[in-house]
Amino acid sequence: MPTYVTLLNWTEQGIRNYKDTTERAEAFASAAQRLGANVLNLYWTVGPYDLVAVVEAPDEETATAVLLRLGGVGNVRTTTLRAFGREEMSRIVAKAAG
Repeated sequence: MPTYVTLLNWTEQGIRNYKDTTERAEAFASAAQRLGANVLNLYWTVGPYDLVAVVEAPDEETATAVLLRLGGVGNVRTTTLRAFGREEMSRIVAKAAG
């Protein structure tokens, strides 16, 4: 299943409600699962991003739906990167060398 790395920053609303962040994380994971995706890991970070999520989704449409639902709540803004595992990258390199 494709993997996505999402970098998250709290909005003003999100930082005001920081005490609920772990509950919001659980709600995000549950919503993702209902849409057919899986939150593999979620990290609270120090630096330019407040959180980092690693999500698996069957396709880009599902990943986008999950992130739209998350962003629509108003607590975070996201930047998402498609990530490739070792096996995927080996196939990509083989195609390129081809």
